[in-house]
Amino acid sequence: MPESMPVRCPACRREHVYTAPVYPCACGAPTAPRLDPAAEPVVAEHRAWDDEWIALPCTRCDRRNHWPHPELGCPCGTVLRIPVAAPPTPPTPQTATAAPASDSTPEAAPGPASASPSASEPGATPQAASAPASASASQPTSATRSGARPARPAFQPHAIRTARDAVTTAALYLRWLGYRDIRRADQRPPNGIGLAGHGLLAQVDPTVRPAAPRDVECLWLTAMTESAVCVYFSLAGYTADARSRADALCVPLFVLDLTGTPRPVNAPAGDLSADGA
Repeated sequence: MPESMPVRCPACRREHVYTAPVYPCACGAPTAPRLDPAAEPVVAEHRAWDDEWIALPCTRCDRRNHWPHPELGCPCGTVLRIPVAAPPTPPTPQTATAAPASDSTPEAAPGPASASPSASEPGATPQAASAPASASASQPTSATRSGARPARPAFQPHAIRTARDAVTTAALYLRWLGYRDIRRADQRPPNGIGLAGHGLLAQVDPTVRPAAPRDVECLWLTAMTESAVCVYFSLAGYTADARSRADALCVPLFVLDLTGTPRPVNAPAGDLSADGA
């Protein structure tokens, strides 16, 4: 269950009860920051990208994901950055002092092949007795042979109420697709907000204006100069010409639903949503 704590606005002295948000890890487990009730909230006056994100370890798989830093908007207009307790340091594995498993097993212990009675019967050869075991050990599984990926958990939507929520939803969705190191792009796009990852460039347009062909072309050209793939997220959708241009350039287009579920609107986006990165 997420934590809650009382918060007083230093500007208007109004009391609030803040509840920590819950974010979905890639393994499907909910992750919530640990609040620090002993520290005072800080007024967010100047925005810095490094201050917008915190690293939280998953309680199930120990994966460290980056999530938006908890904030509270007071009705007086002040934005408060909620203090977060430092995550626990993972214990160091004691592998140096542990004895290898092979040392604890006597060398004279008979293996499964030598214990098989069929190997001592007349007419039976040792190669024939050990062939099934060696064949099964050397052959890869069907999932390895086919290169199939493990099934991804269902995407957990993040409700969109502000432009910041739209960017958060797009970042969560890109991580769900399999992209890593999602961060704010160094180069700001003409419209919206840019996100970047390893080999990826994305644009999030939280305005109420449908994206135009020029928006798609600018994103595609910028991604080409950086040798990256590109993805476009729009809150208001796309014009017919923008969709036609995106189909010609193979740019995936997604519409951000207010419930927080990106929906593919063209074939490249549908393939990306189904197959992942």
